[in-house]
Amino acid sequence: MLAATGLTVHYGPREVLRGVDVSVEPGELLAVLGANGSGKSTMLRAVAGLVPATGSVTVDGTAPGPLDIALVFQRIHLVGRRSVLDNVCAGALGRLPLHRSLTPALFPRAVREEAMACLDRVGLADRAHDRAGALSGGQQQRASIARALCQRAPVVLADEPVSALDPAAAERVLALLGELAHAERLAVLAVLHQPELAREHADRVVGLRDGAVVLDGAPDQPVDFLYPHAQLENAS
Repeated sequence: MLAATGLTVHYGPREVLRGVDVSVEPGELLAVLGANGSGKSTMLRAVAGLVPATGSVTVDGTAPGPLDIALVFQRIHLVGRRSVLDNVCAGALGRLPLHRSLTPALFPRAVREEAMACLDRVGLADRAHDRAGALSGGQQQRASIARALCQRAPVVLADEPVSALDPAAAERVLALLGELAHAERLAVLAVLHQPELAREHADRVVGLRDGAVVLDGAPDQPVDFLYPHAQLENAS
């Protein structure tokens, strides 16, 4: 579903991503691991088109359109004063006419019903009419995943989506991403800083070191060599 080939990124004279190839199949949760500064978040942003890069990115064999890739970030971008339902409906903005997107009150009934179904999918239907700011961190991240589902994108990119969560919430969010990848046939790429979560929930692991792919395979293979000792202690 998602294929990136030869991705190279420079920040000034420094090459931070060096010809990276990565692919994700429909129904697969791919975890990208690496130490701080290894290039893993830069890779995700290059795939999403958020940083200038050379190389190619395709979704289902063609250049990605504006609705093909949904993003979930470490920093949860919900509008706290709006309802959870309004925030999830915002995932559909790219396929609504302009006059319908000016205020949440104009979201069509069909979109609101779809957003409710997405909230039910992530276990938050009972919080639909609460203010988004009243949710816990883990609940907010699940709401952001529901918003990504409402976008109907076949590819979901998650940049360290659990690094700000407590261990129990992190487990729930990673389990949800894996479940959605399998059940909805989504291609999910998640940048993680916790090897143990990748071992438990990912279908495949890619490891980056110094801006290059040095590992690609089963989630239970050794990954300690990706991390300096101090970083591995923090990541585990």
